[in-house]
Amino acid sequence: MDHKHQRVALNDGHFIPVLGFGTNVSEKVPKSEVFKVTKIAIEAGFRHIDSAYVYEVEEEVGLAIRSKIADGTVKREDIFYTSKPGTELIPRDGQGKLLFETVDLCDTWEAMEKCKDAGLTKSIGVSNFNCQHLEMILNKPGLKYKPVCNQVSTLRLLSFCSSVLLPGFHWSSCPVHFTFVDQKILRSEPLSART
Repeated sequence: MDHKHQRVALNDGHFIPVLGFGTNVSEKVPKSEVFKVTKIAIEAGFRHIDSAYVYEVEEEVGLAIRSKIADGTVKREDIFYTSKPGTELIPRDGQGKLLFETVDLCDTWEAMEKCKDAGLTKSIGVSNFNCQHLEMILNKPGLKYKPVCNQVSTLRLLSFCSSVLLPGFHWSSCPVHFTFVDQKILRSEPLSART
């Protein structure tokens, strides 16, 4: 089997391609180029497309995916689109200092569960969650859906995912691959209960 078409099972019954195409680019790169290269990536066989609100290219990526669906290259169900939602870019004050806000991860997770219930997303996962963050979600009263994966940017977190609970995938500076560690299903007991 061609490595571009290998997939990993998620704990919700869906599958994610092991090879992903990342769309985060320098602000020096014209957005029109993101549209072009995303179409080329789909033509080359990529079916996992990774983006985020803060990349400011979701519109171009969406247009590229729609154009490849329209020309018959792929069907919508062939594409696994990963995004990290947001409502604003990184806020700064008048002097350029970062502005921070307290976010309740459990409230955010409940909002993501509602998106899944409404059919707005097939799977929900997390990005760069550490042990404490994962425990907070997994031990949340009334948890409906466990995260399907943890997208991490450090090998330490990738190792943690492998050792305790869920498929982790790691992005690299090469914007074309994610490496899955394993296919373990999330545990139902609190992480602090493990020995």
